[in-house]
Amino acid sequence: MSAALAAAALLMPQPVRALGEPRDPVDRPAPIAMLLYPGMTALDLVGPQSLLAGITKVPIQLVARRTGPVESDTGLALTATHDFETCASDVSVLFVPGGDGTPAQMRDAPTLAFLRDRAARARWIASVCTGSLILGAAGLLEGYRATSHWCVREAVLPRLGAIPVDARVVFDRDRVTAAGVSAGLDFALALAARLRGEDHARTAQLVAEYAPQPPFRAGTPAEAGPDVTRAADAILSGLIAGAKSAAFDRR
Repeated sequence: MSAALAAAALLMPQPVRALGEPRDPVDRPAPIAMLLYPGMTALDLVGPQSLLAGITKVPIQLVARRTGPVESDTGLALTATHDFETCASDVSVLFVPGGDGTPAQMRDAPTLAFLRDRAARARWIASVCTGSLILGAAGLLEGYRATSHWCVREAVLPRLGAIPVDARVVFDRDRVTAAGVSAGLDFALALAARLRGEDHARTAQLVAEYAPQPPFRAGTPAEAGPDVTRAADAILSGLIAGAKSAAFDRR
C-alpha cells in the first residue's frame, strides 16, 4: 500500500522544493528519525511510520541506543537500523512513541541528550501517546501546548513544563503531539497535510482505508464511564506511577 503513495513528496521550508528532491546531485534530504526503546508501544510507531513512508521520498531511520531488535511492551520486536551515533545529524522529523517503557526513558541520560541534540535542528518534533513525556523530560515541551495519553496528560505534562490539551493531535509551533496509541494515525495524516497538502493526506487515508467505526464508544474516560475507567486505571497504574516519579525526579 505504501508504494502507491511514494510519488508524493513533503515540502521543505524556503527555498521551496519537495522533500526528497535534491538541490544538486550531491545533496540529500534530511531523513525522518523515529526512536525505538525497550517497552515502547509498537503501534505508536508502526501506524505513523506506515503512512509517512508511503507519501515521502525521504528515508526513515529507526533509532535506538544500539542497532538490532528492540522489544516492545507486548513482546513484538522492531529493528533499529541506526544508533545514536549513526543517526543523521539533521532530521526533518524527530519522532518519539510512548509505551510502558516511558518512565525509564524519562530518566535515560543518553536518550534525552540524543533528543535534545537532534531537536535543535529538526523541522518537526513529534510524539504519540506517552512519548510526549519523554520529550518533556528532555526539556523540549517547556511552554508548549501538548497532549498525551489521557492517564498522564493532566497529571504529568504540567510537571514537565507543558500546557496539557485534551485533543487527539496538538500543533504548537514546531511541536506535534498526539494522544494515546490510535491517535498516531490521526497524527500522521495531520502532519502529512501540513507538509504536503490536504489532498495528499486524503489520498493516504483512502489508500489505508482509514474509516474507523469502533464497536464501542469507550475511547475516552467520559465515553467509557466510571466502571470501565477504573478497570483501565488499574491496568495503567504502573505506568502512571512511574511517569509521575520520573517527572518528580527531574524537578
